[in-house]
Amino acid sequence: MIGSRISRRRFLLLAGGAAGAVTLSRPLHAQPRTIKVGVISPISGALAEVGGDCRLGAQMAADAINAAGGIKSMGGAKLQLIVADAGDSAEKAKNAAQRLVAQEPDLVGGVGAWLSSFTLAVTEVTERAELPWFTLSYADSITTRGFKYVFQTSMTGETQAVEALPTVIELCKSATGKAPKTIGMISDNTAAPQSFAKPMRDAAALQKHDVKLVMDEVYTPPLSDATPLVQKVRSSRPDFLLLLSTNVPDDKLVIEKMAEMGLGKGKIPVIGNGAHWGAPELLKIAGKDVLEGVMITLANWAGKEQADLVKRFKQKTGEPWMGQDSICPYGEYWIIKEALEKVGAADKRKVAEAVHAMSLDGGPANAFPGKPLKFDAAGRRVGAKLVIVQWQNGEPVWVYPPENATAKPLWPKMA
Repeated sequence: MIGSRISRRRFLLLAGGAAGAVTLSRPLHAQPRTIKVGVISPISGALAEVGGDCRLGAQMAADAINAAGGIKSMGGAKLQLIVADAGDSAEKAKNAAQRLVAQEPDLVGGVGAWLSSFTLAVTEVTERAELPWFTLSYADSITTRGFKYVFQTSMTGETQAVEALPTVIELCKSATGKAPKTIGMISDNTAAPQSFAKPMRDAAALQKHDVKLVMDEVYTPPLSDATPLVQKVRSSRPDFLLLLSTNVPDDKLVIEKMAEMGLGKGKIPVIGNGAHWGAPELLKIAGKDVLEGVMITLANWAGKEQADLVKRFKQKTGEPWMGQDSICPYGEYWIIKEALEKVGAADKRKVAEAVHAMSLDGGPANAFPGKPLKFDAAGRRVGAKLVIVQWQNGEPVWVYPPENATAKPLWPKMA
């Protein structure tokens, strides 16, 4: 009996010693089992639909990463989305960012907040927190503030406009045999449309391409009545109209008013800017006939090279297609994953350093037009390309650049 007690005591001592040895051999800072990555997008208000698209893309990426074994350099740690509501104003978006960084100090990065004016406010907060932040927002000012932790995965609005003018002119010439001579422009007064509109007002650029800006109307969103704007389109009769809005309700009002006044269905070709122009919600409320032929310049979309991803996205979400608002957050989460694999630690500063040093031809790069995927010192993506999609038969399809196109561009014959 005494021997039995001694044997048991010895076993417990040996076990305790062994356990102590295991404890001592562990790293002082054990790797987390989950790694938190933020998403700020509109959950409430008029922009909730597009905000939902952003979260769908991010969640799909996180699920795919976790299903494939998580962050392997960190023992298979899983990604966890932490979602915050940007609401319907820049002030609400900023408040959401402040709550997010205060309540989740162990975040390693984040994506959002969709509208450029929201993103400008949010990134003031995330930069102070030294939190790497990825955005599809277009405004040039997002990456002209000397920030070290902001990464803009889209071609900026001004650069899109510089690329868009000759590209649209060439598409028109190819389809009709004639170059357009006049342009009309309607824009709201928020950051991204005004970034896009700036080069369109440049007299030297217009002269270079032998076109004239015959109308230039700026409004404050949301619109209550599009009649005065469309009346000016009807009186000036441009060869095509640039319609630079930022929300689906405004898109609907203008495009329906154009149809009502006999300017729809391509009689005056419309070029929108931004992924909201390709949102399923717009199809539901405006209808395919009103939208037929409308072109959209933007920074990203799913084309033929992303066919497998689109198939999985449709199966997982039930959405009819995968647009910019989903494919960008999807790719941005994979960028964060790549950086975490490189540094092997949930260290937000090291993640930012890894992204700045990144140059990829595969993996996350497959979610963005233009390779390799890399960022300059300001956080802008180097080599980003302009994408044009067009509403054809009730679906926005990639028509430019041609190497990833799923359809040919259509343009009404010019008189």
